[in-house]
Amino acid sequence: MGVLNVYKEVPLMDIREMRAELGDTQSEFADRYHIPFRTIQNWETGVRKPPEYIMILLEHQVKEDLVNRRMSVLPKYDPKKADLPRRKDYIGSLSWLKAVQNRIGEDIVFALDQALMCQGNFGGRNDEYIVWLYGDTSLSRFNGVAVLGKKVSPLCVLEKNGLRFTNLNRTISDALANESILDMQGITEAVSRYYFSNGESFDGLSVAPEYQDAFERLAQDAKSYYNS
Repeated sequence: MGVLNVYKEVPLMDIREMRAELGDTQSEFADRYHIPFRTIQNWETGVRKPPEYIMILLEHQVKEDLVNRRMSVLPKYDPKKADLPRRKDYIGSLSWLKAVQNRIGEDIVFALDQALMCQGNFGGRNDEYIVWLYGDTSLSRFNGVAVLGKKVSPLCVLEKNGLRFTNLNRTISDALANESILDMQGITEAVSRYYFSNGESFDGLSVAPEYQDAFERLAQDAKSYYNS
């Protein structure tokens, strides 16, 4: 009689490592996965040990969120954190983004609204506060910084005017992943510009299958954007 080999999945990351990968504080991690804050504290300090099946489920969800670059909440102002240059103090979005990049002083890739500014697809807002980017999770030490992830594929990154930023397809996917907390004006304007400059066609744009329905809604909004 043959021997039956039963594979048992084992989580590879502990809670602290999962949280670090996402760049979340304990409070943000708790809010993201609807787990009591005290429970997260107890798991990380070893006061309590999470059930293995919970760890496996959490690790799967964390990995999915890392791929889809979802955030749970927008960063709030914290007087203990360092401030970035203010948008209203600069003429033009690119001069502001260069000042932000110089202030951060580390390798970053601008994302979402900031990527759209780099692309020339969105002028931005004079009271811009949130700065979306890919970079080290330690960048959350700056007020207003929303780190989508530590890494992004080089195939999705463009460089112009000394700034690195996600291309339009990656930017659209990131926007749809964070639709619940993102002001969609910028991405709607960008997709609208693309549509009308591309012979009233969305050819060339692509999103992951799970965002296809959301993209269809975005496309309809983009078609009517300049008529509203």
